[in-house]
Amino acid sequence: MALYLTNPYTRMMTHRRMFNRMMNDEWFGDAARVAFPLDVKDNAEDYEVSALLPGVAADDVSIQVVGDTVTIQGELKVEYDEQANYLLRERPVGRFMRTLRLPDPVDSAKVEASLKDGVLTLHIPKAEESRPKTIKVNVK
Repeated sequence: MALYLTNPYTRMMTHRRMFNRMMNDEWFGDAARVAFPLDVKDNAEDYEVSALLPGVAADDVSIQVVGDTVTIQGELKVEYDEQANYLLRERPVGRFMRTLRLPDPVDSAKVEASLKDGVLTLHIPKAEESRPKTIKVNVK
Protein backbone atom coordinates (compact mmCIF):
# COMPACT_ATOMS: atom_id res chain seq x y z
CA MET A 1 0.00 0.00 0.00
CA ALA A 2 1.39 3.38 -1.04
CA LEU A 3 0.76 6.69 0.67
CA TYR A 4 0.30 9.81 -1.41
CA LEU A 5 0.52 13.25 0.11
CA THR A 6 -1.80 15.66 -1.62
CA ASN A 7 -2.92 19.19 -1.01
CA PRO A 8 -6.74 19.26 -1.23
CA TYR A 9 -6.67 22.96 -2.16
CA THR A 10 -4.58 22.43 -5.31
CA ARG A 11 -7.43 20.96 -7.32
CA MET A 12 -9.89 23.47 -5.88
CA MET A 13 -7.66 26.41 -6.88
CA THR A 14 -7.21 25.00 -10.38
CA HIS A 15 -10.98 24.88 -10.79
CA ARG A 16 -11.32 28.37 -9.34
CA ARG A 17 -8.81 29.77 -11.87
CA MET A 18 -10.66 28.08 -14.71
CA PHE A 19 -13.97 29.48 -13.44
CA ASN A 20 -12.51 33.00 -13.10
CA ARG A 21 -11.23 32.89 -16.68
CA MET A 22 -14.62 31.72 -17.87
CA MET A 23 -16.41 34.56 -16.05
CA ASN A 24 -14.33 37.37 -17.53
CA ASP A 25 -15.64 40.17 -19.72
CA GLU A 26 -14.98 38.36 -22.98
CA TRP A 27 -17.29 35.52 -22.00
CA PHE A 28 -20.27 37.49 -20.68
CA GLY A 29 -19.75 40.91 -22.29
CA ASP A 30 -22.20 43.46 -20.89
CA ALA A 31 -23.41 41.15 -18.11
CA ALA A 32 -19.98 41.24 -16.48
CA ARG A 33 -19.85 45.02 -16.17
CA VAL A 34 -18.84 46.56 -12.89
CA ALA A 35 -21.68 48.11 -10.88
CA PHE A 36 -21.13 51.16 -8.70
CA PRO A 37 -23.37 53.03 -6.24
CA LEU A 38 -24.62 56.58 -6.78
CA ASP A 39 -25.99 59.35 -4.57
CA VAL A 40 -28.01 62.14 -6.20
CA LYS A 41 -28.85 65.38 -4.36
CA ASP A 42 -31.41 67.88 -5.64
CA ASN A 43 -30.13 71.34 -4.74
CA ALA A 44 -31.96 74.55 -5.68
CA GLU A 45 -29.65 75.41 -8.57
CA ASP A 46 -28.17 72.04 -9.54
CA TYR A 47 -28.03 68.29 -9.06
CA GLU A 48 -25.04 66.82 -7.26
CA VAL A 49 -24.18 63.26 -8.28
CA SER A 50 -21.61 61.29 -6.29
CA ALA A 51 -20.33 57.94 -7.54
CA LEU A 52 -17.99 55.55 -5.74
CA LEU A 53 -15.21 54.68 -8.19
CA PRO A 54 -12.28 53.45 -6.07
CA GLY A 55 -9.18 52.61 -8.06
CA VAL A 56 -10.44 54.28 -11.25
CA ALA A 57 -8.19 56.90 -12.88
CA ALA A 58 -9.75 60.16 -14.06
CA ASP A 59 -8.54 59.44 -17.61
CA ASP A 60 -10.56 56.20 -17.59
CA VAL A 61 -13.91 57.92 -16.91
CA SER A 62 -16.19 59.70 -19.37
CA ILE A 63 -19.42 61.54 -18.68
CA GLN A 64 -22.16 62.34 -21.17
CA VAL A 65 -25.09 64.63 -20.39
CA VAL A 66 -27.99 64.94 -22.85
CA GLY A 67 -31.29 66.57 -21.88
CA ASP A 68 -32.16 65.06 -18.50
CA THR A 69 -29.97 61.95 -18.88
CA VAL A 70 -26.48 61.45 -17.41
CA THR A 71 -24.25 58.55 -18.44
CA ILE A 72 -21.07 57.70 -16.54
CA GLN A 73 -18.82 55.11 -18.12
CA GLY A 74 -15.25 53.97 -17.90
CA GLU A 75 -12.94 51.12 -17.13
CA LEU A 76 -11.48 49.76 -13.91
CA LYS A 77 -8.05 48.34 -14.60
CA VAL A 78 -6.52 45.99 -12.04
CA GLU A 79 -3.36 44.10 -12.85
CA TYR A 80 -3.47 40.48 -11.78
CA ASP A 81 -0.66 37.98 -12.12
CA GLU A 82 -2.40 35.15 -13.97
CA GLN A 83 0.28 32.71 -12.82
CA ALA A 84 -0.17 33.56 -9.13
CA ASN A 85 -2.01 31.22 -6.82
CA TYR A 86 -4.78 33.54 -5.58
CA LEU A 87 -6.89 32.24 -2.74
CA LEU A 88 -9.46 34.96 -3.31
CA ARG A 89 -10.01 37.58 -6.06
CA GLU A 90 -12.95 39.87 -5.41
CA ARG A 91 -11.87 43.20 -6.85
CA PRO A 92 -13.98 43.92 -9.92
CA VAL A 93 -12.30 44.72 -13.22
CA GLY A 94 -13.55 45.78 -16.61
CA ARG A 95 -15.83 48.32 -18.19
CA PHE A 96 -18.66 49.97 -16.33
CA MET A 97 -21.57 52.16 -17.33
CA ARG A 98 -24.46 53.70 -15.48
CA THR A 99 -27.20 55.90 -16.89
CA LEU A 100 -29.59 57.88 -14.75
CA ARG A 101 -32.44 60.14 -15.60
CA LEU A 102 -32.87 63.37 -13.67
CA PRO A 103 -36.31 64.87 -12.95
CA ASP A 104 -35.65 68.05 -14.97
CA PRO A 105 -33.61 69.13 -18.01
CA VAL A 106 -30.10 70.34 -17.21
CA ASP A 107 -27.55 72.72 -18.71
CA SER A 108 -25.02 70.27 -20.15
CA ALA A 109 -22.57 73.05 -21.10
CA LYS A 110 -21.93 73.92 -17.44
CA VAL A 111 -21.43 70.45 -15.91
CA GLU A 112 -18.42 70.21 -13.59
CA ALA A 113 -16.76 66.93 -12.61
CA SER A 114 -14.04 66.04 -10.12
CA LEU A 115 -12.56 62.75 -8.94
CA LYS A 116 -11.00 62.73 -5.48
CA ASP A 117 -10.24 59.80 -3.16
CA GLY A 118 -12.24 57.40 -5.32
CA VAL A 119 -15.39 59.55 -5.37
CA LEU A 120 -16.56 61.10 -8.63
CA THR A 121 -18.61 64.24 -7.99
CA LEU A 122 -20.70 65.92 -10.68
CA HIS A 123 -22.36 69.31 -10.34
CA ILE A 124 -25.03 69.48 -13.01
CA PRO A 125 -26.82 72.86 -13.21
CA LYS A 126 -30.54 72.76 -13.83
CA ALA A 127 -31.72 74.34 -17.07
CA GLU A 128 -32.96 77.89 -16.57
CA GLU A 129 -36.56 76.94 -17.42
CA SER A 130 -36.63 74.23 -14.74
CA ARG A 131 -35.26 76.35 -11.88
CA PRO A 132 -37.72 77.69 -9.32
CA LYS A 133 -38.57 81.33 -9.89
CA THR A 134 -39.77 83.93 -7.45
CA ILE A 135 -42.08 86.54 -8.90
CA LYS A 136 -42.73 89.74 -7.04
CA VAL A 137 -46.33 90.89 -7.08
CA ASN A 138 -46.80 94.61 -7.55
CA VAL A 139 -49.72 96.16 -5.74
CA LYS A 140 -51.49 98.96 -7.64
